[in-house]
Amino acid sequence: MEEDAILQKSLKWLRDLSKGNISHELEALTLEGLQIVHAQKGSIHCNFVVPTLASDPDGNWHVGAMATLIDDVAATAIYSVVDHVKLSLDFSISFYSTAKIQEEVEIEAKVIGEKGRLTQVVVEVTRKGNRELIALGKQWMASDKKGMKPSQVSSKL
Repeated sequence: MEEDAILQKSLKWLRDLSKGNISHELEALTLEGLQIVHAQKGSIHCNFVVPTLASDPDGNWHVGAMATLIDDVAATAIYSVVDHVKLSLDFSISFYSTAKIQEEVEIEAKVIGEKGRLTQVVVEVTRKGNRELIALGKQWMASDKKGMKPSQVSSKL
């Protein structure tokens, strides 16, 4: 399949997740308003205004909601390279700061390595404007078979 077609297919998958067309309600609420700014094979840059429904009791972006968004954007970056969604093997997030509800952030995911059926991606979440690091996600994903379709993978949360 042509590279551009694979990229478009991966972006459609992320848009469908954010609209609730192919996901659980939790993912749709967590990704609501996600805007894809730039995408190319192995790299996705998004803007996001933290929605009110993703709040913790202190008015900050709930870390679970942030983890869901990081996971889905990471999977999309990998999808754009390998033409299918993989399963998470190792997923870690380091939190450096908080973001308030209605604050605008940027999310950038980059595939940084592939080895056989393993793929690694890094996701940075930064404050829009000053680029202060809010969170850094690292994820290794793998598939047990070639060509796993996104509909065959359920949410990890």
